[in-house]
Amino acid sequence: MTDERKTLLLTGASRGIGHAAVKTFSAAGWRVLTCSRHPFDDRCPWPGGEENHVQVDLADPHNTIEAIDLIREKCGGRLHALVNNAGVSPKSPDGGRLNTLDTDLRTWGHVFHVNFFASVVLARGLKDELAATKGAVVNVTSIAGARVHPFAGAAYATSKAALAALTREMAHDFGPLGVRVNAIAPGEVETSILSPGTDKIVEGLPLRRLGQPSEVADVILFLCSDASSYVTGTEIEVNAGQHV
Repeated sequence: MTDERKTLLLTGASRGIGHAAVKTFSAAGWRVLTCSRHPFDDRCPWPGGEENHVQVDLADPHNTIEAIDLIREKCGGRLHALVNNAGVSPKSPDGGRLNTLDTDLRTWGHVFHVNFFASVVLARGLKDELAATKGAVVNVTSIAGARVHPFAGAAYATSKAALAALTREMAHDFGPLGVRVNAIAPGEVETSILSPGTDKIVEGLPLRRLGQPSEVADVILFLCSDASSYVTGTEIEVNAGQHV
């Protein structure tokens, strides 16, 4: 099986870090199965196209569970990596940060279903396929999971903190199956959803610049590759030293 083409399942593939990850893994020879609540867009430049796309609303647990059968069919019994990248960070009507006093319960539920529970459902539902390849899971957390952030809301931040804790628990539980589970915590990355004022944060970073989605994707690829074969249960900060 040394010449087997590896398969990745990636959530949140339509923009930002997810979009970069598709290109990075495709360039490395992987087959990439993409998950998004949107149908496949023919303008996406990567190979495989619609046949490698799964339309699923991760905010709906029933829809997420139902999608697993289709994903299994596309995997053919073997999945080398699962990257839980999808995430939502709702704002107030004026674009401001939603704190613990302002966030209604339905918004909390929506955020946690997408950012946290979907990762559990997918990993557990695909554990046999991951075990068959001694594969890897990468959960995308955030700098906001470890500190109060001026733009990321309370629901988003706590969901990412929970995902970091889940990573440790999954590493413990999936390890005997030969499956590694790690997380990456991006900081200020140059995407279309940057908030006004991010430039002020960047001025205080040790590296004094925004990150590029491709730089984050490279770390994800490392954690899914044999180069990290003895790494599990860890969270890698990808944030220009913002955590120091």
